[in-house]
Amino acid sequence: MTQPRQLVIEADGGSRGNPGPAGYGAVVIDPVTGETLAEAAEYIGVATNNVAEYKGLIAGLKAAKALLPDASADGALRVRVRMDSKLVVEQMSGRWKIKHPDMKPLAAEAARILPASVVTYEWIPREQNKHADRLANEAMDAGKRGRQWEPSSSTAALDTPRPSTTAVLPPVSGPPGDAAAGAAKARAAMSARPGAGTGTASTAAPQVGWAAAPDLGAPATFVLLRHGETALTPEKRFSGSGGSDPELSATGRDQAERIARSLAARGTIEEIVSSPLRRCRETAAAVAARLGLEVRIEDGLRETDFGAWEGLTFAEVRERYGPDLDAWLASAKAAPTGGGESFAEVARRVAATRDRLTARYAGRTVLLVTHVTPIKTLVRLALGAPPEAMFRMELSAASVSAVAYYSDGNVSLRLLNDTSHLR
Repeated sequence: MTQPRQLVIEADGGSRGNPGPAGYGAVVIDPVTGETLAEAAEYIGVATNNVAEYKGLIAGLKAAKALLPDASADGALRVRVRMDSKLVVEQMSGRWKIKHPDMKPLAAEAARILPASVVTYEWIPREQNKHADRLANEAMDAGKRGRQWEPSSSTAALDTPRPSTTAVLPPVSGPPGDAAAGAAKARAAMSARPGAGTGTASTAAPQVGWAAAPDLGAPATFVLLRHGETALTPEKRFSGSGGSDPELSATGRDQAERIARSLAARGTIEEIVSSPLRRCRETAAAVAARLGLEVRIEDGLRETDFGAWEGLTFAEVRERYGPDLDAWLASAKAAPTGGGESFAEVARRVAATRDRLTARYAGRTVLLVTHVTPIKTLVRLALGAPPEAMFRMELSAASVSAVAYYSDGNVSLRLLNDTSHLR
């Protein structure tokens, strides 16, 4: 009996902004020799991380099929897909439902390329997926220059030494991926398992959200603290990074002490990072003194520059700059009067800061002392919500929110606008 031909696919995708400029990379490897058999990468324009991950998977599967076009028909092929996207791995394995409308056609396309019986999916940590990650970044870099990725210019394989291995792929087991549309077949396969639908305990479907699968590892958890009140806060005046940089009021100092006591009692904060503006530095200092920690300043956490609106109330801005205010409320790309920052500009700045900090503080719990707009931006990006969602969030002075970032790109909003420590 002929031994089936074995291939390993490693795939990755990324988005600089999520959504933002995106690209994918995929590599097909001989698992016996470690040889790179094929590479694929492409800049795909503006997309989310998840879309880019699926595009990378599709490219990898197509490359594998192109290498052995007849093998899958006669069963002489086994393919192991390795990705650091828990979402894609679990959905394509049939263990997680596919709910998002953008994911369903991509999952269906991936499932049609090779028979489900020959493909297995495996989640790996990001550091074990460097070749595909470098290809995806090469594609995004090319897109930034207005070009597409070219194999002749790639150094991903050279930058990723791969030792030879004689490991044999494990036998295909578990439910097939969805070979028709969405998750219909995956759900059917799961329901056919012993215990499914009978009330019998089953360990097949890992939980998400609050109870993320344990193999994701400890997330980078950002505890988001809005600074305490200033003299401008109760009057609801625009107070950004282009104004007078006010200090905490007596009420704000009391709020800072209260949150410091509360965080000390919880005992979970390991690092403190603050906006450079005075009200945040003073709030952070109160917490740091209580916890015995140092404060790192991060310019990306500063508040929006509100231009000519600094120090004015909403009503005063409406009276003086009505058309500009209407444009600002209608579009994330519109900036305040006088050269302030648009919400789109703030989102790019905050997303870049988030990416730096999640890489720096992987597995740690970090207090970020910042402002209304950066916190709301982090929350809406975590939820995949549109910019206008920011106008539908309440965020009180000295309130606490929390977001957890996992190694595979999954995000969990843990808390929003908690002020219980002030009561």
